[in-house]
Amino acid sequence: MAYKIFEYDPQLLPYRKDIEQRMKNYERKRRELVGENGSLCDFANGHHYFGFHRTADGWVYREWAPAAEEVYLTGDMVEWRWLDLKLTRVENGVFEIFLPGHDALYDGCRVKTIVRHEGKLLERIPLYIRRVCQDPVTYQWVGVITDEPEYRWKKKQFTPPRHLCIYECHIGMAQEEEKVGTYREFREKILPRVKALGYNTLQIMAIMEHPYYGSFGYQVSSFFAASSRYGTPNELKALIDEAHRMGIAVLLDLVHSHAIKNTAEGICEFDGTVYQFFHEGSRGEHPAWGTMLFNYEKNEVLHFLLSNLKFWLEEYHFDGFRFDGVTSMLYHNHGLGVNFTDYSKYYSLNTDTEALTYLQLANELIRQVNPQAITVAEDMSGMPGMCLPIADGGIGFDYRLAMGQPDLWIRLCKMQNDAQWNMWDIWLELSARRPGEKYIGYVESHDQAIVGDKTLIFRLCDSHMYYDMDRDNPDPEVARGMALHKMARMVTMTLGGEGYLNFMGNEFGHPEWIDFPREGNGWSHSHCRRLWHIADDPNLKYQYLQAFDGAMLDFVKKHRVLGGKANCLYVDQGYQVLVFERAGVVFAFNFSPYNAYEGYWLPVPSGGKYRVALSSDEGRFGGLDRVSTDYVYTAIRQKNRKNSLQIYLPPRTGICMIKVKK
Repeated sequence: MAYKIFEYDPQLLPYRKDIEQRMKNYERKRRELVGENGSLCDFANGHHYFGFHRTADGWVYREWAPAAEEVYLTGDMVEWRWLDLKLTRVENGVFEIFLPGHDALYDGCRVKTIVRHEGKLLERIPLYIRRVCQDPVTYQWVGVITDEPEYRWKKKQFTPPRHLCIYECHIGMAQEEEKVGTYREFREKILPRVKALGYNTLQIMAIMEHPYYGSFGYQVSSFFAASSRYGTPNELKALIDEAHRMGIAVLLDLVHSHAIKNTAEGICEFDGTVYQFFHEGSRGEHPAWGTMLFNYEKNEVLHFLLSNLKFWLEEYHFDGFRFDGVTSMLYHNHGLGVNFTDYSKYYSLNTDTEALTYLQLANELIRQVNPQAITVAEDMSGMPGMCLPIADGGIGFDYRLAMGQPDLWIRLCKMQNDAQWNMWDIWLELSARRPGEKYIGYVESHDQAIVGDKTLIFRLCDSHMYYDMDRDNPDPEVARGMALHKMARMVTMTLGGEGYLNFMGNEFGHPEWIDFPREGNGWSHSHCRRLWHIADDPNLKYQYLQAFDGAMLDFVKKHRVLGGKANCLYVDQGYQVLVFERAGVVFAFNFSPYNAYEGYWLPVPSGGKYRVALSSDEGRFGGLDRVSTDYVYTAIRQKNRKNSLQIYLPPRTGICMIKVKK
């Protein structure tokens, strides 16, 4: 069969057999799971069968524990006597128990599972439990029955936006108070900010339950439980419902690349064995993360993970997922220490074809549950076909994160004075795409803000952030930093992808790094929050960066920039000028720190009249208003020059020019 992936990228033809074998692996595994004509959507129903479910006359609890000799349920309802409630083994390693009466379990009832394996009794958290809490006295984690009233969705149908402007956020650290924020507070205080700025998509981190707060949610323990730190399941649903009412899609930052090692809190060794969910030996442990790695070849593991995807889509109405750690999944060495410099690195014995098959199955299932759902891959290796349809030989994601882009800005800031920045490097990094694939461009995500690193604004301004951000302070370091901060975001948003991402607070140049409460900082929340008041203070310059962020989003959406293809018009390394066209808009950037160009001949795609619709140098953004947004320029065609117009380009300034209708 001829797959379109080879039409998109003929350089893949030498690896035709590898790609065709991957497709055979996918088709084989799909047949194993659902047969010739079955549906993954009908297969992925573990959450409807396992776990705790109310019935007409009581409760039923089921668990999959193939290596267990006996399974018991304990909790508040039996005053924590371990062996009072014994489950019955049925078939295929499944145990179940029926508890008569609706009051046998109740909302808030704490529970645990007791597993007998090789004669030992093991305390475990139920695998499909939907709420897990930490006891404030013993610090032990326990499952909690949720029997809230069924949530009544106000916005039952929602269609995500076509081009994503993503606001990456963390519920717990979204508040200014030195504490863990809640779903309710986020809905009431932060959602209106996101809406006002113009972002149309939330990407929420750290929702899947995790015992260590400082892991940023990336060491998951209970896959079906929304983190109880922030509130109840219904409060999370209310947040998503309100976001949908505002026209904002909501993506879950999904962790299916690994799981926490903890046996008391997580799914590891639930039935007494590692191989229930994970590979044994060195293949089952991530050498850098200290976590457990799933066995994606095992059908029961696929049932668990695919059901988990369907659960978050059905139960909470998430609009899709950002898949974390895709690079780690794709390679046996997890991409550690590898430079993916040629295609042979993607087609070798290092590739984990079982994980790749799972990602294809996951993308197929997600579209069956919700054809409008969005999937984003976090892959730094650049695996070809990541964001091509499965039918074309791809893996099926909608977007990939452009992970080289933040590295570009860090490299430029760390290694060079901005007078040395190379315009070709910026153009190539921001415009490069795998053929036929869509990217999410970004300057920085949460990764660049974690303690030990620096946000872009801090790299540019350093300690001046603390002392020289008063509105009337002419500090040159702050002026430089703000100008470059605006330009980096402007060129990345308009050139770097078919979508754009920002981590909360970075839109106004949040001055603090992120440091979760830990023993080393005295369990302080001082750096695990967002200082919203500084963006709202009319006496500080943060307001200008925030205003510029909102203006860029408005412009990009109004002119549908993210839907266009960028065309390079001119790269002038000597003058440090970059000019390109996208969606009919001309973008020009003068990165020179010192040189203002009077009467600069700016190339444009066609003749006619133009005006500057947005400039990073506008006074409302803390600039000097050196470029008129009212003046109409006339493009002319000269003997040795294509269509162009003469304009004044001040230093460290980016402009957006639109054609004026006659």
